[in-house]
Amino acid sequence: MTFPTVRLRRLRRTPELRSLVRETRLSPLDFILPLFVVPGENVREEISALPGHAHLSVDRLVEEARGAFQDGIRAVILFGLPEAKDPTGSSSLAWDGPVQKAILALKRELPELVVITDVCLCQYTDHGHCGVLDQGWVDNDATLELLAATALSHANAGADMVAPSDMMDGRIQAIRTRLDEGGFHQVAIMAYSVKFASAFYGPFREAAHSAPSQGDRKSYQMDPANRREAWREAELDAAEGADILMVKPALAYLDLIRDLRERFPHPLAAYNVSGEYAMIKAAAERGWVDERAIALETLTGIKRAGADLILTYHARKAARWLG
Repeated sequence: MTFPTVRLRRLRRTPELRSLVRETRLSPLDFILPLFVVPGENVREEISALPGHAHLSVDRLVEEARGAFQDGIRAVILFGLPEAKDPTGSSSLAWDGPVQKAILALKRELPELVVITDVCLCQYTDHGHCGVLDQGWVDNDATLELLAATALSHANAGADMVAPSDMMDGRIQAIRTRLDEGGFHQVAIMAYSVKFASAFYGPFREAAHSAPSQGDRKSYQMDPANRREAWREAELDAAEGADILMVKPALAYLDLIRDLRERFPHPLAAYNVSGEYAMIKAAAERGWVDERAIALETLTGIKRAGADLILTYHARKAARWLG
């Protein structure tokens, strides 16, 4: 049957009808809030490239997380900025590092909050690369030991999940082995499985003080032109023991979110990254777009593509808009 018997507008007539047949639904439970933790006390330094976000000392971070929890968000991911950096990023595994302290405080004050930690060395190395350098080249295998030790230090502090973002080959297996040997069989791994060498990371690098001092990350992060290689990356992470797979960034890679959704049974995360957030904020500040409408449309598109979980800087606002 066709028009005039079939009229698809019948189910669009009222907000109640549209809601009744809506195929994709957003919830605050879909969101993971990124937080940046720094040394010190009573520190809240606004991040100019990420309006609404700040570098937070542990005490202020707990306040922020408590507010997010009240908004309905049940998971955060922590990024740490250390007091000192060195060539190997050794402070990443310090028992008294900002991330380790933040985990302890969050699990004490908000035990029901899911605490995820980014596992990478770029914030901790004095050269800004995600691994140990050998004559200017990131040494993959030498980096694995440090990543595994960092993940173990997060687990020891009480992390529910670790999220390696470095893109070294074999890091999921190395971390899973180290966690299991340490008795942390219950600590999950969310793998940055498909992470591209993207131009959308600029604001994050300011926020995390992690821009490379030399060269770029194209020898270990993926070429944005490649699709089939993304499948291989995800297959390897799944085989090595990843519990959750991730695509990063989200908006320019919706096709790959859909690909992974159709190919893997794993929970799937997508990172709505800093550049995507900053573009919306900048346009909204100029009155060119409606921030609420465009942010929710963007997040709905990411979920419709197949993401179960969305890491997003819009998490708290979006949760309140949905609430």
